[in-house]
Amino acid sequence: MPRWLPRALILALALYACFQLGSWAFHQLIGLLINVLIAFFLALAIEPAVGRMAARGMRRGIATFLVFFAVLVAGVGFVVLLGSMLAGQIVEMVEDFPQYLDSVIRWINTTFRTELSRVEVQDSLLRSDWLRKYVQNSATGVLDVSATVLGGLFKLLTIFLFSFYFAADGPRLRRALCSVLPPAKQTEVLRAWEIAVDKTGGYLYSRGLMALISGVAHYILLEILGVPYAPALAVWVGLVSQFIPTIGTYLAGALPMLIAFTIDPWYALWVLGFVVIYQQFENYVLQPKLTARTVDIHPAVAFGSVVAGTALLGAVGALIAIPAVATLQAFLGAYVKRYTVTDDPRVHAHSRHGGGRLARVRSALGNGRQAPSTSERSSGGVPPQAGSGS
Repeated sequence: MPRWLPRALILALALYACFQLGSWAFHQLIGLLINVLIAFFLALAIEPAVGRMAARGMRRGIATFLVFFAVLVAGVGFVVLLGSMLAGQIVEMVEDFPQYLDSVIRWINTTFRTELSRVEVQDSLLRSDWLRKYVQNSATGVLDVSATVLGGLFKLLTIFLFSFYFAADGPRLRRALCSVLPPAKQTEVLRAWEIAVDKTGGYLYSRGLMALISGVAHYILLEILGVPYAPALAVWVGLVSQFIPTIGTYLAGALPMLIAFTIDPWYALWVLGFVVIYQQFENYVLQPKLTARTVDIHPAVAFGSVVAGTALLGAVGALIAIPAVATLQAFLGAYVKRYTVTDDPRVHAHSRHGGGRLARVRSALGNGRQAPSTSERSSGGVPPQAGSGS
């Protein structure tokens, strides 16, 4: 046996063990890493506001605290307003449920020639097996729901804590990162950081603008239908549909439909149709144009980045995909060498057949302008007239 073989086997086993240990640690810490990634982009989003306040003489820690406090107050106030509104509407729906049931039963009896009664329907629902099983499953799932809520609150606290440190100690973090790099690399890191701040701010600006447009459009619809709490519902639709990825659209449209159902069941269908149509308009017309202008990436690239981010990291990937891709594109754009485009009709959206037709037209025009004959040149370019007797 060669002498190097035992050492090679030991080295291979050691590398395999390190790989397995690193894979295990990565899968155990994937939740923390995702939270840190969200916190980093959140810190980039509030960096312009914190930077302006720090430039005026305020300490970065206090400026970061004030920004987070303002966001927290606005969020809590909005949730409390919607919670009180939703609680009142649920109570009203529960009180009016017998009337809704009577109207549905009357419609069924009139349409299908049946003889149903509300008492029989209520008894059949209360004595059904699926309702009993649902109540049992709900009772056993209370602890799971409580654990999920507590876990979500802990993750939210972790994200805010990391984002606070990233924003408050941003200059110190950049200095610590640049201290282990040569001067040329330091310039590149600082440029990438600046681009990330700019693109993240542009992404949030586009989302805020789309939320405003969506809120105004839904407010007009709700006012036309006479749905109560139209301003609050419009703000709900605008914010939830834009800042909660993947399921935000469905959550945003469910609440106005629920409130509209208390007025008239047909109004809920009108709201549903409007939500579906507006969502298609936003996905294929509004969002690509706004994203291309504020984040400066192609609409197809923006759409593909959202799909790829969702496939990799789920809802988190969908939320941070566009600013991450925009940052990477802007950073790598400085290293891509570009050349002058040749003057070819195919480059300027002219097809090959269209260019051939244009050449034939030019050739025909050139043939119509033939050179004068010898007799014309000798007579000063004037052709002989008929009957001149030459």
